[in-house]
Amino acid sequence: MKRGSTAVFTAGFLQGAAFVLIPALGSTLHGAPYDLSNSSYGLLYFPEILGAVLAALGAGTIHQHLGAKGLFRLGALVNAAAMACLTLAYFRSGSFLFVLLLAETLLLGIGFGLTNAAINRAASLLFAGAAAAAVTILNAVIGGATAVSPVLLHGLSQFGAWNVWPGLLLLLWLGLLLLPLATEGQTDRQELGGLKAWHRSMLPFALGVMVYAICEGSFGSWADVLVTVDRHLPAASGALALSLFWGGMTVARFLLGAIPDHWLPRRVTYLVAPLGMAACFLLIPALTSATALILAFTAAGFACGIYYPYSMSYGIAAHPQEGTQMAGLLVGALMVGEGIGSSGLGPLQSLLPLDQIYRFSALWAVPLLYLAWRNSRVVQSDAGNHG
Repeated sequence: MKRGSTAVFTAGFLQGAAFVLIPALGSTLHGAPYDLSNSSYGLLYFPEILGAVLAALGAGTIHQHLGAKGLFRLGALVNAAAMACLTLAYFRSGSFLFVLLLAETLLLGIGFGLTNAAINRAASLLFAGAAAAAVTILNAVIGGATAVSPVLLHGLSQFGAWNVWPGLLLLLWLGLLLLPLATEGQTDRQELGGLKAWHRSMLPFALGVMVYAICEGSFGSWADVLVTVDRHLPAASGALALSLFWGGMTVARFLLGAIPDHWLPRRVTYLVAPLGMAACFLLIPALTSATALILAFTAAGFACGIYYPYSMSYGIAAHPQEGTQMAGLLVGALMVGEGIGSSGLGPLQSLLPLDQIYRFSALWAVPLLYLAWRNSRVVQSDAGNHG
């Protein structure tokens, strides 16, 4: 195994596990002693957007000044701080609890942006001959962690100790700093950062990822609430729906990332993915049983699986000299979209029920399909061959 790959994939697992904690705590935060309203819960994602934007703007510049190792370590430390805030939030209620949760999402946005910019770029360089597959598998690891994390959190919640999981993640983020990282080479020093690394040609990739992430956030951040609060089903069913949403995404990434391009062209699956998301948005509002909803959210996860990692690999392939800045921009776009899909649906439910919002969300397939066609056309050959 190449030096640094353990750190890259371990960071991916920890990032996925940390990313899903607030959505996984949806029903817990709505109940006693926290008693957050839908609007307050939705507002938790706004600092995440701010953090993501800051990370997207700064990733290339930080990389230029601190190198890949410095960017990676800074991301790990910010993520550790986010887990510290969430661990402490367990012991609080009222306004102080809300402040801690806002701080957690802000730090998570920054940490997610910096860490994912570092590890997505590192994956494309460590496995340059198969960059698209490497980026897809890395994001499968991230998705796998998001599938496991809600189940662990729910299990600990049954014993009144959900804070144990973010506390353990805090220690693991700090321990990650002890793992060896890839040696910085000539490619690392030649990376462009700052204003000169920004190009208008990056924007269609970022727009595609942002729209995709609105869909992902609409599924992932509201699965638990839709199943347990709207359908009045057991909390375990909500946790399982959320877990299998991320599980379906993980299976799609492992499966499709491993299939050679000449067997199943990546461009074809990239174009089909938006249609699958639209079908799930239309199907879920018609379902009422726990089993049907769990299966539908699993299918939604599978449909969401490859749009982001393929956008990442195509984007880096189209901008090899600005790879870290491109990765940072797309991670920032992901978090902005996640924030819109997560926080926007809270206040919107004062006007429309969640089921109706889901039905209208099927229209996102139109821009997603166009941008997938446009962005994959820019890079005619497999993005992995240009990593």
